[in-house]
Amino acid sequence: MGLRLGDIAPDFYAITTVGAINFHEYLGDSWGILFSHPADYTPVCTTELGRTSHLMSEFEKRNVKVLAVSVDSLDKHNGWVNDINETQHTTVTFPIIADADRNVATLYDMIHPNASATLTVRSLFVIGPDKKVKLIITYPASTGRNFVEVLRVIDSLQLTSDYSVATPADWKEGEDVIVVPSMTTADAEKNFPKGLRVVKPYLRYTPQPNL
Repeated sequence: MGLRLGDIAPDFYAITTVGAINFHEYLGDSWGILFSHPADYTPVCTTELGRTSHLMSEFEKRNVKVLAVSVDSLDKHNGWVNDINETQHTTVTFPIIADADRNVATLYDMIHPNASATLTVRSLFVIGPDKKVKLIITYPASTGRNFVEVLRVIDSLQLTSDYSVATPADWKEGEDVIVVPSMTTADAEKNFPKGLRVVKPYLRYTPQPNL
């Protein structure tokens, strides 16, 4: 059975484009994103790694470390990075894991036989500082990932880990949030001094509390 939300993210040792790492040690107290690619020199993934590189300052602001994984050798990774830097007008600085033995792909259930018997599907895992899996998204090979959405989800995950709130549909940083149902309205009025808007007893909005 594959990983589920709330599971401890499997630790591993790996060779990457920035040197050898132990995954949990590398993450330290940071949040982490681990995302897979079917193989090197694939067109959609080339754009994805370039986009991630362009957004590195946004991930760093959120205390997020990014790692990519592909089931190819380090030599191929280094050549591919040169192509990514050239075609996407960037400089990739985050690690790309060389997973030729498919150790990481197997640990994270990235190989789906119905899609391919050998190549990883494009899965993305968000991992909290407690090393637990907070989000899993799997895309088909034909659809590029939306990394602005990944940032939005991280904003939500970080906010809701610190406060008794949830984020509504299409929420973005700075917008009102929802008080969790387990908190009484009386307690919500005390805990959220910026105000409370009660639409229904179970649907109560408050301004984002960490701004």
